[in-house]
Amino acid sequence: MTTFDPTRRAVFVTGGASGLGEATALYFVNQGHPVVVLDRDAAKCDSIAARLGDRGAVICGSVLDDADVQRAIDAARTFGELRWVIACAGGGEVGGRIVGKGGVPHDMGIFQRTLDLNVTGSFNTLRLAASAMSENNPDEDGERGAAVLITSGAGFEGQIGQIAYGSAKSALIGMTLIAARDLSSVGIRVNAIAPGVMNTSAWEQGPPELKTALEATVPFPKRLGEPEEFARLAEHLLSNRYMNGHVARLDGALRFAPK
Repeated sequence: MTTFDPTRRAVFVTGGASGLGEATALYFVNQGHPVVVLDRDAAKCDSIAARLGDRGAVICGSVLDDADVQRAIDAARTFGELRWVIACAGGGEVGGRIVGKGGVPHDMGIFQRTLDLNVTGSFNTLRLAASAMSENNPDEDGERGAAVLITSGAGFEGQIGQIAYGSAKSALIGMTLIAARDLSSVGIRVNAIAPGVMNTSAWEQGPPELKTALEATVPFPKRLGEPEEFARLAEHLLSNRYMNGHVARLDGALRFAPK
């Protein structure tokens, strides 16, 4: 049986300088893993680098840039084998309705940028990381690595005004099973997480009453999800070797209304 030292099993987290990505990067470092973060926010990159210390590395760049992604992969391999990848980079812009007031059509630039950041960026991360992981020595199941994509409840029940974001997250749901089947030939598993409303630092900039109202819509438990709960689910999907091609909803049974 092949065994692996967790301190030599590098974890690559995109979008790891803020939000769920930041919480995930810090969680895995605390579990003894070396972590490499790729993020495009320079100021936040400096902050997460200080918190990771000598057990991590931070590459300030874009998931849409092959060279930036490759630099992060190369950095991860300096710690040992790159085994786990969590593609947290994503987000969106306020796009509005397909046809707005006065018959104005949805901004095409917003739609394309949202697809690029979420779908193209996640695929770029997956394809380059999977190529690197395919060179790893297999374990007793033939596994060489595992990846977690990040979609959203909006990919299942996108609300009015979320056409760009919901479409992008829906594409990642569809990508998960295809990628899992495709990468089975090189021993790499692919799963995804679809978070609902999570208690990230972004809520500090919003009105408290909005947060309270959202908490009331969650069936149980009636609160926002905690970032560590997200990180622990990512860890389970990465470490449970029979989990493959699965999209796990993390939302307290919340289902979004049309608007």
